[in-house]
Amino acid sequence: MKFLVIRFSSIGDIVLTTAAIRCLKQQVPDAEIHFLTKESFKPVTVHNPYISQFHYFKDDLNETIAALKAQNFDWIIDLHKNFRTWRIKTALKVPALTYKKLSLHKFFLTKLGIKNKIPNRHIVERCIDTLAPLGVQNDGKGLDYFIAPEDHIKAEDLPTAHCAGYVALVIGASYATKKLPLLKLQQLCKKINFPIVLVGGPEDAKEGDAVAAIDPIKIYNACGKFSLNESASIVQKSRMVISHDTGLQYIACAFKKPVLAIWGSTSPMLQVEPYYGEATAPAMGLSMPPYQNFIVPHLTCQPCSNYGTKKCPKGHFNCMMLQDTTAIAAAVEKYL
Repeated sequence: MKFLVIRFSSIGDIVLTTAAIRCLKQQVPDAEIHFLTKESFKPVTVHNPYISQFHYFKDDLNETIAALKAQNFDWIIDLHKNFRTWRIKTALKVPALTYKKLSLHKFFLTKLGIKNKIPNRHIVERCIDTLAPLGVQNDGKGLDYFIAPEDHIKAEDLPTAHCAGYVALVIGASYATKKLPLLKLQQLCKKINFPIVLVGGPEDAKEGDAVAAIDPIKIYNACGKFSLNESASIVQKSRMVISHDTGLQYIACAFKKPVLAIWGSTSPMLQVEPYYGEATAPAMGLSMPPYQNFIVPHLTCQPCSNYGTKKCPKGHFNCMMLQDTTAIAAAVEKYL
């Protein structure tokens, strides 16, 4: 049976679909899975062994649809649910299963502050729920992320001071309101008594330099020096991960790394907190839960967005400016 699974973006959201993809492949006899995403997100899934063939959307949706029609799919699994996926489903005219996006529920939460509308069910589980008519169930194994051998970092790629272990601090995020400001990042790093590797893209390199400058021996700025999958390898080899609401947070979960998740304009109430499946702390070698959320308490304006915004709608940015860096650093000490 031939399936087309669709998730256009982003890095984190694509990683959050990996449990559904694995369960579909392993639980439906002779399942052949094709995956459609944006070309810019090719590195995220290209090494996934559960996917037989990849299709990439760049600019022309009509061209993409024509190529997909030639595949003669039996089913479409729509894990994105937007106008583009509707066009694809309409054009291909095959049975489709569509993820429940809960857009109205999220509107009530982020715009009206009504916090009891979203079902208490993680986005990963809702992706798997989409496959229930096919008899697919959650196998409890959590998320997947696969790195090619050539993308694994080597010991010499990091400073000698970090070879015995380090904390990976993911300083990037897709929107400004999901990121700790520079001064808070510097404050946090001063309080962590352990080697730190800053992880992010080229757009984070300048800020990473400013953070690393406070202690160039303890802090290594890897932002912009490595590809996405090499950065994922840095996360995989770390002792633990501190991250904003961004893709590498979920990649860390796939590698069963302890995560300290820092939340600004978004929130775990959107059912997107770190996810490990049925993995238990003892099985991960931990004496405490595998993750901890850091949210400024008693903010009536938080969360204010599903995905983040360019600037704080209220102007004060209290969701990040009031983050307790002492508590975050103390959590690092406990985990290590």
